[in-house]
Amino acid sequence: MDKSRNSLGRLFSDTMIYGLSSIVGRFLNYLLVPLYTYKIAASSGGYGVVTEMYAYTALLLVILTFGMETTFFYFANKQKERAEQVFSTAALAVGGVSALFVTLLCVGIGPITKAMGYGLHPEYVVMMGIVVALDAFQAVFFALLRFQDRPWKFALLKLLFVVFNIGLNLFVFVLAPGLQAKYPQLMGWYDPNWQVGYVFAANLVCTSCITLGFLPEMRLLRHGLDKHLLKQMLGYTWPLLLLGVVGILNQVADKICFRHLVPGSEGEVQLGIYGACVKIAMIMAMITQAFRYAYEPFVFGGGQNRESKESQAVVMKYFVVFALLAFLVVMAYLDVLKYVIDSDYWEGLRVVPIVMIAEILMSVYFNLSFWYKLSGETWWGAIFSAVGCAVLLAVNIIGVPRWGYMACAWGGVAGYGVCVVLSYLVGQRRNPVPYGMWTLGGYFALALLLYGLTVWVKPEALGWRIAWNSLLVVVYVAVVAWNERVLLKRVLGGFAHRRSN
Repeated sequence: MDKSRNSLGRLFSDTMIYGLSSIVGRFLNYLLVPLYTYKIAASSGGYGVVTEMYAYTALLLVILTFGMETTFFYFANKQKERAEQVFSTAALAVGGVSALFVTLLCVGIGPITKAMGYGLHPEYVVMMGIVVALDAFQAVFFALLRFQDRPWKFALLKLLFVVFNIGLNLFVFVLAPGLQAKYPQLMGWYDPNWQVGYVFAANLVCTSCITLGFLPEMRLLRHGLDKHLLKQMLGYTWPLLLLGVVGILNQVADKICFRHLVPGSEGEVQLGIYGACVKIAMIMAMITQAFRYAYEPFVFGGGQNRESKESQAVVMKYFVVFALLAFLVVMAYLDVLKYVIDSDYWEGLRVVPIVMIAEILMSVYFNLSFWYKLSGETWWGAIFSAVGCAVLLAVNIIGVPRWGYMACAWGGVAGYGVCVVLSYLVGQRRNPVPYGMWTLGGYFALALLLYGLTVWVKPEALGWRIAWNSLLVVVYVAVVAWNERVLLKRVLGGFAHRRSN
């Protein structure tokens, strides 16, 4: 029990530290959402371009890393005496693929940008191509920091990127126009009609700077690339690549396909509105990412023993509890949070609760995925995600022409819902974990009931509405705290034990 408590305490404290880079970092990055939506008019479709381009980069990042983060953890824990060789092989493999990608992109930039609909702005595609290549290379280095239990450097580099990016964007969108009017001879480079381009240029500069932060770790590349080891790693990782591709398609396929389903400027405008409102719902993604950074080393280090399974069940429970709390908080204070974006984008706020539910289902699916990752049967994940992706695409193809971006939101719920059901049913047969799904289902039902009360009982005055919604959030916290009082003592006790050591 003490060992389990200590493990849970370590997971909790690491999640808090990684949260500095994901939750706090992304929250700071939210400063860019009002900046973009207030400076880039919804009617211009410019934010739709930003939304679509980042959807492409998310997909490409998965392809260029091809599951090497998880693969590195798997092999480094199995061969701890060769962990540096495993890292070097993984990093050089990802770096080589990324360099080849940038080369091919530059060679074929004309046809590529024409096919994407950006023939007038090929520089957008080139800049983001270099960004995603650098991000892929960095991903293996960030995985090394997690393996070495160095969350503080991890958090520092992530936060530095956010701070640099915010600073550059504030300069370009806020200070530069005034400086151009005062000092036109010094600001000849500034073009107010190239706002979307500056978004991508700022990202490129900041990503390049953060890469330099890994210079000390790059010394490990001297171990070179072990071809025999790489062959073993590729055998493990190729299903993860397929799993990752279909998994990220579940998140970005709607944004990539949208302009093809709703062509012309109307498609760009609607996509911009949808993309801006989805940003409000992304608090769930922050929690998931921070949790994942700490959870992968925790699970792979624990193996398949009974205690690890019990810990997975406990962690699933408290993760769902906090995810549902985040959902309720966002929905309770949406009347305030909506000012994060310009009022021209508010018509899309109805997608927020649906997208958040999809994010929760995605997180549950991530928790359920470890049975096949630990056993090496990663092809199961590829099958589940492929089925879920097919469902999502079907909903989008059928629904978007009729109902616009609302179909995108419901497509995510349908796709991830299918993944959760399939992964749970097969997993409980092949490697059962006592998740306590009835309890989790009860918490889901409680959260949805309380959310329903925020919709059905809506005082006219904003102050009373906020007070009523706050009361409902307190009710949720009180019910969970009472029901899980033993679990809370266990987690907090483990956290205190680690601090004392």
